Amino acid sequence: MSPIHAMQYGQCLSARYTPIAVALLLAGCATPASIPPGSSQNDVQARLGAPREVYHLPDATTRWLYPTQPAGETTWAADIDAHGRVVSIKQVLTIEEFGRAKIGQWTTQGVLVHFGRPVETAYFPLMRRHVWSYRFLQDGVWHSMMHFYFDPDGVLRLTQAGPDPEQGQN
Repeated sequence: MSPIHAMQYGQCLSARYTPIAVALLLAGCATPASIPPGSSQNDVQARLGAPREVYHLPDATTRWLYPTQPAGETTWAADIDAHGRVVSIKQVLTIEEFGRAKIGQWTTQGVLVHFGRPVETAYFPLMRRHVWSYRFLQDGVWHSMMHFYFDPDGVLRLTQAGPDPEQGQN
C-alpha cells in the first residue's frame, strides 16, 4: 500500500471510529464514580435515578445502592451524609470490598447494608448455614460468585469465592 493510500485508509478508519470513541468517552463520564464527594443527593438521583435499596447507618449516613441488572455483577454504593451530601461512591462487589467482611463479627444485616440484597440464597441443613451469594467480576474479567455463610444466629462464619456456574467455564 502506498503512503498516500495508507493515509487515506487511516483517515477512513479514524472517521469511522470517531463516533464510537466519543460515545465511550461520554459513557465513561456518566459513571457513578464520576460523581465527586460533596455533590448533593439530588445530583446523584438526577444522574443515577432512584436508588434500588436504601439503608440508614449508625453514623447518620444513608447508603444508596444501585445494583446492575440483570447480571448483578456490580453494585454502586453512594454514602450520603446527614446534610444530603455525597461522602463517597464506590463499586462494592469487588474482592477488596468482600475482604472487609469480618468472620465472627459481621451479621446478615452488615452484609446486607454493605453489599445489598444477594442474587441467590440457600440453606444447607447439615451445616445449619444460610448462604447468600453475589455475582461479581473478579479482576474485572472472571465471572465469579462470593458466598457468605451465616450461622443460625445470623453471624458470618465463612466466605468463599468461586466461578459463577451460570457463566460456564471461565
